[in-house]
Amino acid sequence: MQAQPTQPSITTSAGPRDPQWVDRLKEEYTALINYIKNNKSEDNDWVKLEPANKECTNWKGKCWVVHNLIRYEFDFQFEIPPTYPLAPIEIEIPSLDGLTPKMYRGGKICIDIHFAPLWQKNAPKFGIVHALQLALAPWLAAEIPVLIEEGKIKKD
Repeated sequence: MQAQPTQPSITTSAGPRDPQWVDRLKEEYTALINYIKNNKSEDNDWVKLEPANKECTNWKGKCWVVHNLIRYEFDFQFEIPPTYPLAPIEIEIPSLDGLTPKMYRGGKICIDIHFAPLWQKNAPKFGIVHALQLALAPWLAAEIPVLIEEGKIKKD
């Protein structure tokens, strides 16, 4: 996963309880589509994502890391918090729950030290794509190789 330029800011400040949520979602989708297109064009495809409910408040996807020429793939999910976009998204990778101290119960990746302060500073301009790019991608890059080397993750 190479560092990508940060995606454009989201301009609509609305969460799932706001009447402007649909407008916010349009911006979120545009940013996600552009991010994924850019990744594919640079042969840096590492994530797939889709809403898990019609309100687009629950999302699920797959992410993958290549380590020592072996691809490791993980299901992930998140829920848009009611106070979004002021509160950051908490991404869960249930299959890795309990394997690293940089994860909370339920498989939530740790975002306290690095990403949460960045989110707070940039809310409400940050969105889903920023959580993927600036929280999930670096977490995977830092944690997955360690878990593999420790033998906690094995390729089937």
